[in-house]
Amino acid sequence: MSLKAYQTTQKANESTSQTEYRLFADVTRALMDAKDLPKLDVKLHDALLWNRQLWSTLATDCAVEGNMLPKQLRASIISISIWVGRYSSQVARGEEELQALIDINKNIMEGLSAQAQNNVAQTTGTNPETNSGTNPQANPQTGTNYSV
Repeated sequence: MSLKAYQTTQKANESTSQTEYRLFADVTRALMDAKDLPKLDVKLHDALLWNRQLWSTLATDCAVEGNMLPKQLRASIISISIWVGRYSSQVARGEEELQALIDINKNIMEGLSAQAQNNVAQTTGTNPETNSGTNPQANPQTGTNYSV
């Protein structure tokens, strides 16, 4: 099986939290790669834009009527999204450092990883707390490590 076919199959079998984790990992990796670039570098601005788009999409989804997340969590995601937009502008102007955006994304990834492990544990009947040797940054279905 080709790598592309494998990746397509893997994506089709991912849970929502696994897909979100993978997207956060990709965006965060782009931010990390851009961390030491000059403020006028296109790669820095592309990474900032991608991160803003991610957070804007999350905020828009949280504002949609019928979203099943708890109201307080939705409000928090929207607030973080607003902060990310403002802070990203400050980073683009060279007034702030990129690290805070990376840290926020990594914190979200930790939560998504724990959620994915709990979902797998519920379907398999195992306890993620007692599974020694599990990588909290790995896709629980495939073992693929998305750590950044």
